[in-house]
Amino acid sequence: MGHTMTVAEAVKSKRLFMLDFHDLFLPYVHKIRALQRTTMYGSRTIMFLTDDGTLRLLAIELTRPASATMPQWRQVFTSSTDTTKSWLWRMAKSHVRAHDAGHHELVTHWLRTHCAVEPYILAANRQLSEMHPIYQLLRPHFRYTMRINALARSALINGGGIIELTFSPQRYAMELSSVAYDKLWRFDMEALPADLVRRGMAEEDPTAEHGLKLAIKDYPFANDGLLIWDAIKGWVQAYVSRYYPTAASVSGDAELQAFWTEVRTEGHGDKKDAPWWPKLDTPESLAHTLTTIIWVAAAHHAAVNFGQYDFGGYFPNRPSIARTNMPVEEPVDAAAFEKFLDNPDQALRECFPSQVQATLVMAVLDVLSSHSPDEEYLGGMETAPWGEDTTVRAAYLRFNEQLKAVEGIIDGRNKNRKLKNRCGAGIVPYQLMKPFSQPGVTGKGIPNSTSI
Repeated sequence: MGHTMTVAEAVKSKRLFMLDFHDLFLPYVHKIRALQRTTMYGSRTIMFLTDDGTLRLLAIELTRPASATMPQWRQVFTSSTDTTKSWLWRMAKSHVRAHDAGHHELVTHWLRTHCAVEPYILAANRQLSEMHPIYQLLRPHFRYTMRINALARSALINGGGIIELTFSPQRYAMELSSVAYDKLWRFDMEALPADLVRRGMAEEDPTAEHGLKLAIKDYPFANDGLLIWDAIKGWVQAYVSRYYPTAASVSGDAELQAFWTEVRTEGHGDKKDAPWWPKLDTPESLAHTLTTIIWVAAAHHAAVNFGQYDFGGYFPNRPSIARTNMPVEEPVDAAAFEKFLDNPDQALRECFPSQVQATLVMAVLDVLSSHSPDEEYLGGMETAPWGEDTTVRAAYLRFNEQLKAVEGIIDGRNKNRKLKNRCGAGIVPYQLMKPFSQPGVTGKGIPNSTSI
């Protein structure tokens, strides 16, 4: 930490952050290791928030749990001027990047967007008539989702598919995703403000902008995402207030209540009795629920999808798989360790994805990060309300103008040299929350729906 403070002081001042892939991955370490050409650890990575607002990587802990034939092995790796330790540090970082890539694809991306949106689509089409105002509000945010999910189940996440071929969990990929759903998914935590608070990246503060005090002031996803969240929230509140002026009008809408009951009891049957489900009994609770659904389908998905090629196309920056164990893992393989000492660069490349895996992931990320020519963007005029209700049309026009203003704000932030997490030599400008885009791989643009 540059001798700036003690660990206790860093903890007290909330300057330490953890990237935690320990508890979720640990039960699968030995199962995954029984497969060919892959490996796994439980990992914890500690970072320090420096005075200039950037995170400094401090330490990586890799853990292999005990088995019937081996005791637990655990070691902490840090940066070092010693050449052997510095190469071990590089390898440890490669393992954590592979953990992050797998968690991102299976949990943050597939589970929390593609998977979670399906029950809303099915329940809406079953329970809401096409002319129902809430169906009309949500319909643009369901475009192509069922189709793209069907394609994913046939080529990406299926048995023997691309995910199993190229990511560390291999055949346990979907099982891991399901376990993450069971342990972690909650509807009330999918709203952006609640998500930030839950992850320790913000705390509620009524006096702060957006009602949140960020743990890292220069956190591009949070800063830009909250602008989008507030814009969606304003549009949805205006829309809901037009059709549901009272609590009785919400609770008395049989179709609306049937829709939400099906989402909870059929779409999430194993969580149907959880106490955190919101009740649709006031205009406020309805607006917040709909804002959350739209945020997940549009903005959350855009944030985790359309930057994948920029950050993961160059595979050493984000390897999808780690194929070899750490050379110092006990019991140490003497021959492998000598090979590592003789040619650490070769040892690192053998840990990286194979040429076939890297090429396949690169091609898939290029496709996933691309906008189609017929893309419909959040707040775009192509999906403006078509009815003659001037109040609703005026609210949508305000939504459109607000999103255009957000684009300018983001451009300004990306040129602000004080914001070192998004501006500087070698830093990718953060554009993922810019609402509009041209076709192709642009690293920006928020489509209405989870459509790729």
